[in-house]
Amino acid sequence: MSARSSLADHYRVPTGSMQPTVEISDRIIVNKAAYGLRVPFTSTYATHFDGPKIGDVVVLRSPEDGDILLKRVVAIPGTTVEVRDGHVRLDDQPAQIEQHGERWIEDLAGTLHDVRLTHGGGPDFGPTTIPRGRYLVMGDNRGDSHDGRSFGLVERDAIVGRAIAVYWRAGFVWEPL
Repeated sequence: MSARSSLADHYRVPTGSMQPTVEISDRIIVNKAAYGLRVPFTSTYATHFDGPKIGDVVVLRSPEDGDILLKRVVAIPGTTVEVRDGHVRLDDQPAQIEQHGERWIEDLAGTLHDVRLTHGGGPDFGPTTIPRGRYLVMGDNRGDSHDGRSFGLVERDAIVGRAIAVYWRAGFVWEPL
């Protein structure tokens, strides 16, 4: 039980905010030791490792109500970020988004992933420079995601771990995140 508290865990995804990358009811595996080691059964870190990187898919506690969320890290400390119509600019450089048939693929600091720009891409954000110890997280389903553009930046200690893969989607699968 202490390993699950501090090292790795699994979660069921309750919403579509990360579609099309992660579907509703998918089950994911999370590396809770990706960014540091926590004292078992607490949210206190015994030691920190390197922090989340732009493009990481993370599990975090919502700053609004403590619920567990799944989001993508879009900006890290020291990065200047702006979001307009769901399109991200980092340090005044646009993240590339290309359409491939029905799919939109974003290159977010070298991480390629699908995005949806429904409802005009959701709320705009910034420009703002991310302060030390804070992160901007967003859903890949930009227009249908309640994320950091609405609830604000998240603290590093609110990030529970890095999502590694979807392991169950109406049967066993292995889709790295």
